[in-house]
Amino acid sequence: MEDNRIVELYWQRDEAAIAETEKKYGRYCLSIAKNILFDREDSEECVNDALLGAWNAIPPHKPAMLSVFLGKITRRTALKKLRAMSAIKRGGNSRETSLDELEELIPSGKSIDEEIEGKALTELINGFLDKLPAAERRVFLRRYWYFDSVKAIAERYGYSESKVKVMLKRTRDKLRVRLAEEGIWV
Repeated sequence: MEDNRIVELYWQRDEAAIAETEKKYGRYCLSIAKNILFDREDSEECVNDALLGAWNAIPPHKPAMLSVFLGKITRRTALKKLRAMSAIKRGGNSRETSLDELEELIPSGKSIDEEIEGKALTELINGFLDKLPAAERRVFLRRYWYFDSVKAIAERYGYSESKVKVMLKRTRDKLRVRLAEEGIWV
């Protein structure tokens, strides 16, 4: 079923929307959740929560790209679950390594001014990614959006793990320079 038809089902509050969404995007959402949570049962629960999130968000939202919309909801849900699980364990979490690599580059905060700056930062990073060569962009996104391991990225693109690590380091360095050019000091 086409995405626009699925979105129409949500707007009509037809429960078939959830079934069609799960049928078309369930595996995609599950792969995002599994890359973050590393547990099938937790990931399946996360996907169910994400589908509920989509049900609650559509309407009023009318996503132009349903896959991206669902990916964002799934990612946000999985990260929330990961934080909750980490808080319970109160121990180091190797799954957060990819976030730690970027953490020093991106300022955090919750005030209105900081939220506005966050939106500007998002636009800046998107512009930065648009200008990267396709291979660098794909590797960067696989690591920091989909949370793929360095090994998985290397296997996916036929690179050595060393090459992936170097690509990621150089891309982070370029991003650091770009942020500094815009007055965002890290």
